[in-house]
Amino acid sequence: MSDPSAHFPADIYTEPSDIDVHTLANLGPLRALAGVWQGTRGLDVKPKADGPKKQAYVERIELQPIDPQTNGPQLLYGLRYHTHVTKPDQVKTYHDQVGYWLWEPATGCIIHTLTIPRGQTAMASGTAAADATSFELKATQGLETWGICSAPFLLHAFRTTEFRIQVTAYDDGSWGYEEDTVLQIHGQAEPFHHTDRNRLSKIAEPTPNPLAR
Repeated sequence: MSDPSAHFPADIYTEPSDIDVHTLANLGPLRALAGVWQGTRGLDVKPKADGPKKQAYVERIELQPIDPQTNGPQLLYGLRYHTHVTKPDQVKTYHDQVGYWLWEPATGCIIHTLTIPRGQTAMASGTAAADATSFELKATQGLETWGICSAPFLLHAFRTTEFRIQVTAYDDGSWGYEEDTVLQIHGQAEPFHHTDRNRLSKIAEPTPNPLAR
């Protein structure tokens, strides 16, 4: 396996001098996700003691641009997001998730971070062209980068070994995703594929990032 650090510059401190502060103009394939969205026909296939269970869900996602981020010479543009999911006609939260979508124009790298309030966080990555309308990201448990970290109970009972998300932007302005979270469930020999999918329609435009206002 090649060493990714071999491609990094010798100067790890100096930041770019010509940063465009308008994040919405520099999001590459993530531009289609900016805004506030709603999806009413989500489908979750989750593990239960008596086997897989299908669950419909309603989802609201807010993805707002942040100011450009630098790690020395590295430049990232991104969206901060909050996902809130309920079952149809219910108020109780079914799923809550926060994190960032990040785009590195110089390399075509897309980064997706996610944290859920049940003791789990992950960082997935993939690559795409700036004008791509579909892309896939992956995280794998046990890696130092693009990995998955779980609290002790989840690691014991529902260990997540892999996470994949496929995103597609459609011509009508909507976008959708398909997720596959691979679980090694305590007491079961075969991995379980916990899947989610939804298609989202825009209900509000994004707010420009602070520097661009």
